[in-house]
Amino acid sequence: MSNWRKDHLGASSSEPLPVVIIGNGPSGICLSYLLSGYTPYVKPDAVHPHPLLQRKLSEAPGVSITDQDLDYLSEGLEGRSQSPVALLFDALLRPDTDFGGNTESVLTWKYQKERAIPHLVLGRNLPGGAWHSIEGSMVTLSQGQWMGLPDLQVKDWMCRKRRGLRNSRATAGDIAHYYRDYVIKKGLSHNFVSRAVVTAVDWGMPEPSGPGTQDPSPLFQVRGFVTAEDQSQQPFSLCARNVVLATGTSDSPARLGIPGEALPFVHHHLSALEAATRAGKVTPSSDPVLIIGAGLSAADAVLYARHYNVPVIHAFRRPVDDPGLVFNQLPKMLYPEYHKVHQMMREQSILSPSPYEGYCSLPEHQLLRFKEDRQAVFRNPQGLQKVFGVSLVLVLIGSHPDLSFLPGAGADLAMDPDQPLSAKRNPIDVDPFTYQSTHQEGLYAMGPLAGDNFVRFVQGGALAVASSLLSKEGRKPP
Repeated sequence: MSNWRKDHLGASSSEPLPVVIIGNGPSGICLSYLLSGYTPYVKPDAVHPHPLLQRKLSEAPGVSITDQDLDYLSEGLEGRSQSPVALLFDALLRPDTDFGGNTESVLTWKYQKERAIPHLVLGRNLPGGAWHSIEGSMVTLSQGQWMGLPDLQVKDWMCRKRRGLRNSRATAGDIAHYYRDYVIKKGLSHNFVSRAVVTAVDWGMPEPSGPGTQDPSPLFQVRGFVTAEDQSQQPFSLCARNVVLATGTSDSPARLGIPGEALPFVHHHLSALEAATRAGKVTPSSDPVLIIGAGLSAADAVLYARHYNVPVIHAFRRPVDDPGLVFNQLPKMLYPEYHKVHQMMREQSILSPSPYEGYCSLPEHQLLRFKEDRQAVFRNPQGLQKVFGVSLVLVLIGSHPDLSFLPGAGADLAMDPDQPLSAKRNPIDVDPFTYQSTHQEGLYAMGPLAGDNFVRFVQGGALAVASSLLSKEGRKPP
């Protein structure tokens, strides 16, 4: 750990840091890049295929994107995100990708040391965040090129690593390696503290420094610990003028809330199945593995079990043809393996045997309880109870962000404070052009916490936050 980081992670520090970023996944990495003095400009000879955007860009030649009016630039853009700045940054990085084109980015990046803002990025894992916790052979939902961060394309990085894409997608292992490598190659490592757990963030108003001064901005106190190589925990406490929440939403798996869910054979992460197969505790001759859920995580578990010929019971509460199921929204040509799982869900059931030996689908079944003798009790659509013997259970029905380190666990920051915080249904309420919380000055949220659920679009949040912080810290030209 560099001396600079040691100074700020000490028991106390009199001088507040300008920015602390909590979370070191793609959101945190991209923001660190933008806060480290790397500044986006439009290439002098670039012509954007979107005529309206091209006209706006031509109005301010030589002015960096972070110094322009993001509201004005993003007006009129349409795409697969609800965030206008996410659409803007994506359009600049990948101008016509949604139309099958491969036009290069219209941006060029200049390193301007005088614009850098000192910051720390705190993460539980290595840089890349939750990507290091995903089984490495799993392929990404998004196309590989959409997983990239500014100024280092995934395909170029993989080419140098002599790796290739699978059906235009990358493996989770390659992407985790790419993010870790990105931090090193871009010279950002000194900003990152891995194996850091934040336990509390508090804020309050400092005393005015004297008569006639402006209203003071809030100061944040960030506390936690870093786990050393010898597994000892070293506490830290630091003060910051701004805090950015970039933790994602995979910290706390959703639970069924039924009797027996705490039994030792019931798990909430795919890694439990991986560990059981490696240890030989689950084999082709075992009782079936029960997989609960109808999303992509559950589909990944089905694919993993099928790869090792492990028998599967796959249960979910919704009808197979429910238009809300993610499988009904994915193009078949791009995602053949997920559509294969959907086909299995539709064709194979306990009542209608089909070619998929070792797989049984239980649509519209409600799980009632688990029994200590490794039995699962269901209610079928007709209201009758059914009991199945299982070797292991995976409950994969989504996850929630863990913001327990915030006052009130962050509930007051959501768009609807009376409902649980949810990346898809009730994200943190932020200004769409700065990503600053509408409820707390100096507190920002980005990535899934702010409703941006794909790596391709989290980068727009980083652009918005960076633009706001550059203005606050006086790093923009007059």
